[in-house]
Amino acid sequence: MSTISKKICLVGDFGVGKTSLIRRFVERQFSDQYLSTVGVKISRKTVELEGVKEQEKLNLQMMIWDLEGHTKFKAIAPSYLQGASGAIIVADVTRQETLERMIEHMNLFFSINPKGFIIAALNKSDMFEEEKIEKLLDNYQFEEPRVLATHSTSAKTGKDVDLIFHKLAYKMVEPS
Repeated sequence: MSTISKKICLVGDFGVGKTSLIRRFVERQFSDQYLSTVGVKISRKTVELEGVKEQEKLNLQMMIWDLEGHTKFKAIAPSYLQGASGAIIVADVTRQETLERMIEHMNLFFSINPKGFIIAALNKSDMFEEEKIEKLLDNYQFEEPRVLATHSTSAKTGKDVDLIFHKLAYKMVEPS
């Protein structure tokens, strides 16, 4: 079975839960202690994908870049985003301004990686009623074909965390 490596970035404002989503996916852990990411932190996880590229199975080593969410970061963001095959754009459902800035993050990613793919994650969904989450999901469907989907996620409960990483993984290795 062959192994390939792809870079993905988690992008979003500070405190939206990027690091928590990565920890839930990679380490199967959650902590509600807030630790601000400085610069970038790179995690690795290998996932086994089935039925890809005429092979029964393929190992994808995901190089997951956790990018700092502060505005001063915008100047150096392009160098961190360079070479990424995909991104998860994360917003916090409890903070409207983070939802509104999702398009800005998407545009920045696509300006550097025009062939990349994005999943939008409306995180901290465990803190909202289900009907409000459904309304948010309706409001944040993006017309851009390279934005694969919008999901409500919770690093705390694990809701849809594996799904967003796996959906992005399959799309990144799909023959073009």
